[in-house]
Amino acid sequence: MTIADGPHEPVLAPVAARYAWWLGLPAHRTAERDVPPEQVWAMPVVLRMEKTRPPSRTSLLEAAASAALAVCLDDEARPGGAWYEPLYTWTSGHIRKVARRARGAHWEAVQRLPGVTVDVAGAQARALVPCRVGDLPREVARLQISGSDLPADDPGPPPDDRPVLLLNPRVTMSAGKAAAQVGHATMLLAALLDTPDLTAWAMRDYRCAVRVADQDFWDEGVAAVSDPQRAWSEHGLMAVRDAGFTEVEPGTVTVLARWSRP
Repeated sequence: MTIADGPHEPVLAPVAARYAWWLGLPAHRTAERDVPPEQVWAMPVVLRMEKTRPPSRTSLLEAAASAALAVCLDDEARPGGAWYEPLYTWTSGHIRKVARRARGAHWEAVQRLPGVTVDVAGAQARALVPCRVGDLPREVARLQISGSDLPADDPGPPPDDRPVLLLNPRVTMSAGKAAAQVGHATMLLAALLDTPDLTAWAMRDYRCAVRVADQDFWDEGVAAVSDPQRAWSEHGLMAVRDAGFTEVEPGTVTVLARWSRP
């Protein structure tokens, strides 16, 4: 499948259409800042971070990555479904995500909002249906964005039966920022896959492995994705490049995602 072919999931069609074009832009053009903040569309990703039982960083990022995609491919996200219009409006622009942390009663409150919760080894994340930032439900708006960090862990080698999302080893990102980036990565992967591969991934609940990249592999991968069509068709490799609104410079490649067939 080529990038131009597009996905078979309508809500992800705009994502595939923009991918190669986006990577080809100069860094300064990847951030569109002329929209008032309250009018920006974003997907809230809520990370469960209990004070007495903090999750592992890797498991939490893997949960966030799967949850972000699961919302987009839920039955409600198909044409005619309750989530289709807001999701399609969002994917037609920048696929911005904003991660917030919650615990206790605040975590329970967001479970009542439209979205999908994923649990990975006890770490939980809930991705919600996107909306304008100015229209965030009260249950989400009151949650903190800052402080969503966790210590690095050592998850070991990734399993070979799922896609691997490799974080940039040369930039520092909070857990919240990294959660948004790996959520972008799963969406981009799904947008580029053909139907059999996407169906196989769905049967595994869109599980993925998140790791910090080896620096040599990272350099080779970033060089490869300068030709996104070839990187995908020959190596199953695609990149997330950030708009630079928070934590990193505009145009920074934050994640390299490598597709692996089960």
